[in-house]
Amino acid sequence: MKITTLMDNLPSENKALVNEHGLSVLIERGSKRFLFDCGQGAHTWANARRLGLNVKRIDAVILSHSHYDHAAGFRDLIESGEGGSMLWTGPRFFEPKYAFDGLKYTDLSCGFDEDFLMLGGVSHCECSDVAELDAGVWLVGNFPRRHSFETIPERFVRRTEKGMVRDDFGDEICLALDTKDGLVVQVGCSHPGILNMIETVHERLNRPVYAVFGGTHLVEADEARVRETVASLRSMGLKILGLSHCSGEKAESCIHSDESVRSCHMAVGDSIWFNE
Repeated sequence: MKITTLMDNLPSENKALVNEHGLSVLIERGSKRFLFDCGQGAHTWANARRLGLNVKRIDAVILSHSHYDHAAGFRDLIESGEGGSMLWTGPRFFEPKYAFDGLKYTDLSCGFDEDFLMLGGVSHCECSDVAELDAGVWLVGNFPRRHSFETIPERFVRRTEKGMVRDDFGDEICLALDTKDGLVVQVGCSHPGILNMIETVHERLNRPVYAVFGGTHLVEADEARVRETVASLRSMGLKILGLSHCSGEKAESCIHSDESVRSCHMAVGDSIWFNE
């Protein structure tokens, strides 16, 4: 199984690639190919072409949540005639999302709706709890909030039929893939809390979590919380932590200094292999 970063905030040694705020990952597992998140636009697919990766034959596209930096690139993918015909999201994905500064609202939504999917011939499926995509491949959502220190910033809101409400990110989902060493979990931004999410995956699938990749949203966490997070992940079997996007420079520095877990930043063009 191979995991390749198509888009991330940071550049790698491959200077032909474009880096920008966002996340997109291609996962190749046997004959199956899963695209997890799509970045914010067309640069994601230019990177894929420069890496010699085909994003036309995709078994499923998974969007972790509907913020533009993870989902807006899906429109560019479909309009280019690529990306396959299957999209998975969490529930309430199409509720508009905003950042609120106390006066004005900034739209953070994905930039497409269900009509766009229909016109593009894309089938849409929702994961509200656990959904099996293939043998040993699952989507997981609906994360109980157990850790009080894993909070969602008040600036994130969504528009509902009853008006603006704080966003609880009930649409967020993650991808879990089984390997001989345990589960490899790919997350997007971890707005519900990285521990809330991984504990849920660990319990529902009843497997050790060997590796976690993606945005951990520890950007606002202090060192004590970061170290507690790593210790809790280790108790579930964690050996490898691949950080991306919104993990935060200070948090990453703290994690890299922890010799109890192997860690790296998965920048644009970086890949890692696992034995199934």
